[in-house]
Amino acid sequence: MRSQGTPVVDVERHARPGRRRRRRAPLVLATVLVLLVAAYAAATWYVGDRVPRGTTVAGVAIGGLPAAEARERLESALGDAVSAPIPVVLGENETTIDPAEAAFTFDTAATVDELTGFSFDPRSLLRHLTGGREHVPVTTVDRDALTAALERVDGVVGVAPVEGAIALVDGAAEVTEPVPGTAVDVPAAVDLLAEDWLTGPHPVPLPSTEVPPVVGREAVEAARTELAAPLTGAPVSVLVDDRLVELTPADLTSAAAIVPDGPELVLELDGEALVALLTERDPELAAPGRDAAIVLQGGVPTVVPSTTGLGLDVEEVTAAVRAAALSPSDRTAEVSRIVVEPEFTTAEAEALGVTQVVSTFSTPLFHDPVRTQNLVTGTREISGTLVRPGETFSLIEALGPITAERGFAASGVVVDGLETTGMGGGLSQLSTTTFNAAYFAGMELVEFQPHSHHYARYPEGREATLFTPHVDLKWRNTTEYGALVEAWVADNQVHVRLWGTPYFDVESQTGERYNITQPTTVYNSGPNCVANSSPDPGFTVQVTRTVLREGTQVDQRTYTTTYRPWDRVVCGSAPG
Repeated sequence: MRSQGTPVVDVERHARPGRRRRRRAPLVLATVLVLLVAAYAAATWYVGDRVPRGTTVAGVAIGGLPAAEARERLESALGDAVSAPIPVVLGENETTIDPAEAAFTFDTAATVDELTGFSFDPRSLLRHLTGGREHVPVTTVDRDALTAALERVDGVVGVAPVEGAIALVDGAAEVTEPVPGTAVDVPAAVDLLAEDWLTGPHPVPLPSTEVPPVVGREAVEAARTELAAPLTGAPVSVLVDDRLVELTPADLTSAAAIVPDGPELVLELDGEALVALLTERDPELAAPGRDAAIVLQGGVPTVVPSTTGLGLDVEEVTAAVRAAALSPSDRTAEVSRIVVEPEFTTAEAEALGVTQVVSTFSTPLFHDPVRTQNLVTGTREISGTLVRPGETFSLIEALGPITAERGFAASGVVVDGLETTGMGGGLSQLSTTTFNAAYFAGMELVEFQPHSHHYARYPEGREATLFTPHVDLKWRNTTEYGALVEAWVADNQVHVRLWGTPYFDVESQTGERYNITQPTTVYNSGPNCVANSSPDPGFTVQVTRTVLREGTQVDQRTYTTTYRPWDRVVCGSAPG
């Protein structure tokens, strides 16, 4: 029961409004936060596909553009710059690097991706609100390929050092002072270009390094005082036994050179030149000997003995002159003459065994005094030629220049299948005769060319023409003995004989003619036309040579020769 004087308070009714307010506040805050997050998300979503305003890449403005448009603009604006040669400079020298050579690439997609995309990072939204800036492009480079490219560039723009040097000229010394060179600092240049090849200044100034000369200032000064000064300061007297010869500074410098040896300069003397100078000043210092010779005397080979001579030893002269030339006081070089052996001694000549006839061959002459004179001159020139084991005989070399001054004259030759005249006409007969002598001696037939037409005076398939300087006859002495050529004209024939020691046995077979071709009529209106009223068919023939040594076959070869027909030649124009 309630007391009449005590008021009853409804505690529950008075507490309910505050509790409701406390419960509503978190809800409001949550709602606001959700709205803010939604607004932030909407904002970041809105700007996520756009480049922050004011952004540039390699100087190209792409701010505010959607990602796809930004990529297109970069590719369009920088396409030429990415593929164009990169100019580089070192000092005053300039060249270029091909971007493909160093595998330079610009990744437009990766560059734009760094500037766009959905992100809750407030800094991303802040960039869009406040504006962007110059953005570093995403590039790649093959550092190994770039290193190789820069090493090539160094060979173009690098400056080699000037090496210290001393030249000796006319008794005086001319000094070249050393100067450092400049080279590309390749590792530093790789770092520079890898970072700034697209955005850096052009031409790109390459970092450099100094290249010191190998021969520096100290080496030059030492050579000047220790070598050049004494060498050019006074003459050198050379005492050879009891004979005295003076070499002037000009003589000395003509046979001397100061050359680099690593970082130093050293003196080199040409001993052969010094000996030549001494014997020029006093010819009696040298009494040359005589080589042995094998000559034909009384129709047989005879050894003319060699003799020794007197001369100077090159090494002794060099050492003595060096010591005197570099001495400040004793300027006399003392040397003695020595016995000089011949290059071809009597014993060596006798050992060649040139004592017997190995082979001989002859071909008949026909009446032509001028042609015969050419053969007389030609046989005289080649007769006495000694071909040592392993050496090759050349008919053109043995004949020497075929000129009127040496006794040759113009006579009949065949050019392009037609008869005409030429200097030394008829020497092909000497070539054919020599060919057969070598053929039957078993020599190696190195070079020969048959005539284009067959001549009845020559064995078919076994002959060789001659046309200087292009058509030669060459054979190699493949025996262990010397081969001495003897040639002469007598009894209306050309003869060639080889002397030596019999070594090979030779068998030869000539086959039947085949591929017979009939002659035609040719009209020749040239001024040197030679008419031919005796046509003759052409044909092909084979000759087989078998070479034996003590009964054992060592070589067998078949030679095939095709001859053109002798056409009937009429001098003048063809009838209409």
